[in-house]
Amino acid sequence: MARKLTRRLSSVELFALIDLQGLKGKESSRVTDKRTMIIFGATGDLSARLLLPGLGTFLQSGRSVPVHLIGTGRSERTPEQWKGVVKKSFATQNVEGPEVDATLGSTVFIQGDPADPRHLQKLLDAAEASPVLYFALPPQATSDLCDALQHVDLPEGTTLAFEKPFGTDVASVAALNKTVLALVPEERVHRTDHFLGRTTVLNIIGLRFANRLFEPIWNADNIEKVDVFYDETLGLENRAQYYDEAGALVDMIQSHLLQILGLVTMDAPSAIDAVEFRSSLARVLRSTRLKGGDPRTASRRAVYTAGTINGRELPSYQSEDGVDASRQTDTLAEIEVEVDTARWKGVPFTLRSGKALGASRKEVLITFKPVTRLPSGLTGGPKTDTLRIVLNPDEIELTVSANGGGNPFEMGQVTLSSSFGDGELTPYGEVLNGIFHDDPLLSIRGDVAERCWEIVGPVVQAWQANEVPLEKYRAGSRGPAGWESSY
Repeated sequence: MARKLTRRLSSVELFALIDLQGLKGKESSRVTDKRTMIIFGATGDLSARLLLPGLGTFLQSGRSVPVHLIGTGRSERTPEQWKGVVKKSFATQNVEGPEVDATLGSTVFIQGDPADPRHLQKLLDAAEASPVLYFALPPQATSDLCDALQHVDLPEGTTLAFEKPFGTDVASVAALNKTVLALVPEERVHRTDHFLGRTTVLNIIGLRFANRLFEPIWNADNIEKVDVFYDETLGLENRAQYYDEAGALVDMIQSHLLQILGLVTMDAPSAIDAVEFRSSLARVLRSTRLKGGDPRTASRRAVYTAGTINGRELPSYQSEDGVDASRQTDTLAEIEVEVDTARWKGVPFTLRSGKALGASRKEVLITFKPVTRLPSGLTGGPKTDTLRIVLNPDEIELTVSANGGGNPFEMGQVTLSSSFGDGELTPYGEVLNGIFHDDPLLSIRGDVAERCWEIVGPVVQAWQANEVPLEKYRAGSRGPAGWESSY
């Protein structure tokens, strides 16, 4: 017997979640002076599809500062073309208002080589206020640009913001951190992860630490396992230049999913500020490692072959334009980790992400241990209660054991569900809010960036050595045969 009670509730009505802005307090609401945002890689897909729309929501939000926008890239754009790109991106969020109009009216595009110090100096000379340099670039181009920045004079108050992935392995991250910290202090470095700006992800903090229902039982005594899934029905979508170098493991697990795992497992910080919050996150990730310490048994990988998704034919990944089949790039990746703390001893954690799957599944699934016994007279056996935190669309579902219905002595389950409305800001808008207000709460600290690579590094090495087979699955399927147990 299973029942589902669903009503569109606010998070306060159902779970009494903390408002993140209230938690962050005065620090995040501090108004700063005008800033110039210089986007490297401004002509790319990420800028037009995610970054610029996020900027639009920030400008409209009432929390914004005046922003002078400069786009730059190797390919040329006329003033009209560039303003058209920005205007089109803003239009996807239907943003309007004086701050939006001011940014549109003043934005410029300056073509050039981002690794040329002379071009960099030209960009800085064009800045009307303290610059935010946003690196919407692949890792190697980012590293080259940072090397070039050592040969120019950065204005006081310069902020550096980096798109993931930050580096390509532990050594490259350590070297990049050293270079970056020679340019600006850590508090002006934002290693962005837009997943941390999602409404539901942010509300994990309130869900965990502000609810008597969950706070005392959030441990190995009561939780059986935790799964973090990010399965997509989308295929490559013309992203071969980036994705074929990364794959699912680096694109999603090394960055986004490990950060979500940290939020789920960290101990309560003494305050929700950049220092305490990020220190708590760092501590739990330092205790996170591959289950059993062996990437051959703690990881799986696969690549999709030709298939059909929602009536659309997809070619095999390895035959897509721009893909080098010899790279053996993974489009579905899974790792199992453990958190070696007293709170989580013995609890398995599975992180999985894949493309071209038959169904979208983007969630954190907390599975609680069943009660040890039922009183005599109740039938149906102990049930497994779950908490499902859905990342897209933003929802939370709590499934708990209950009796009633046709036979009041037969155990069943009931599901309580809450849906979140769209936030004022997009996830990128939340990240930009932190950047422009000098609040790195939602940015990845340098040591955490290194630690995430340390966790997945053995898996990358094992896969490169072909110690873990690259399995295959048909596009539109649930994954390779034998993976059903993780679905």
